Amino acid sequence: MTLTVVRNPLRAGTAAVEPASPAIAAFHARLPGYAPTPLLDLPAAAARVGIGRLLVKDESSRLGLPAFKMLGASWASYRSLVARYVEATGTPLPEWATVDELATVIAPVRPVDLATATDGNHGRAVARFARLLGLGARIFVPQGTTDARIDAIVSEGASCQVVNGSYDDAVARAAQEASAACLVVADTSWPGYDTVPGWVIDGYSTIFAEIDAQRLAAGLPDPDVVMVPIGVGALAAAVAQWYRRPGVAHPPLLVGVEPDTANCVMASALAGHLVDVPGPHRSVMAGLNCGEASPVAWPWVSAGFDWFVAGGDELAVTGMRLLAAEGVVSGESGACTVGALAALHEGAGLDAGLEMAADAVVLALSTEGATDPPFYLATVGRTPAEVAR
Repeated sequence: MTLTVVRNPLRAGTAAVEPASPAIAAFHARLPGYAPTPLLDLPAAAARVGIGRLLVKDESSRLGLPAFKMLGASWASYRSLVARYVEATGTPLPEWATVDELATVIAPVRPVDLATATDGNHGRAVARFARLLGLGARIFVPQGTTDARIDAIVSEGASCQVVNGSYDDAVARAAQEASAACLVVADTSWPGYDTVPGWVIDGYSTIFAEIDAQRLAAGLPDPDVVMVPIGVGALAAAVAQWYRRPGVAHPPLLVGVEPDTANCVMASALAGHLVDVPGPHRSVMAGLNCGEASPVAWPWVSAGFDWFVAGGDELAVTGMRLLAAEGVVSGESGACTVGALAALHEGAGLDAGLEMAADAVVLALSTEGATDPPFYLATVGRTPAEVAR
């Protein structure tokens, strides 16, 4: 299995970051269907990739959707609505306990839609949150987005427009929707637009608060290594903020995984500044098909990560099959972390100096379930329901 492995030349140590606000997790706890996602200990898979312990945070079902994105999308959408409410009324948003109550108290900002660009998961999450509040949603996807992902977005009651071009072209198109009647909730940033994507990053902190609580409850060790899929870098920024904050007792090695045709973070690290990786970006890891990293995420990722690895679609395929053998449903973008571990076990990183110790405890983030069910069946040979039995 081919893998490009690069030590991050910009690594800069800990970061002066405030602990995640308890208000974020409290907000998520009020959403319908909230529950912590599983933290799985997979000894057989650990043996197959040559490490001591493999912990997998399984985001195949999060708040009723098959990916982690609802955490960032809902928090950023909520903060955007609160800001619009304060602007419209000059008063704080009234207290609320349920989403139905929230839908009532935001009446002064109506009519308003939510808009974003997506490769699938973030857009569906924005559309779901809009539907929960009785708002419209306008979602823009790049050319080549699978029918399954488009159908899932439309199922949330959103409009979904295919943009002729890449994910970055879809981002530019969605940005045009910003108006008094439409709030853009993007998970990437551009000049003059960084507050909302910062809120997306904040929203992901709930994942890591859950992990720490779950480890303590189960008596599991601190991870030596954290493996993270990287698209525009929002999740990776949240990882860096969590594990690089002062006072972390056992700071782990942070390793980012990208498609080799959309390795914008790796390329930027090597250049020493943000660079664009031209498309087309056609990896099956659809959620990672991004040509340019988010400027608001970049400082955290560039300073906090130790290694970047990039590979072809075999990373996804191998990871999906390894996890399916353990009864874990993981889609293309989510499973690439475990696929990268398999490649490293085969010696892919030795020349660069990245080698997993035989007793290493590795935490891998599996960020989605089977978001493209036909591809999942073709790859794994079983349906998600059959794997999860």
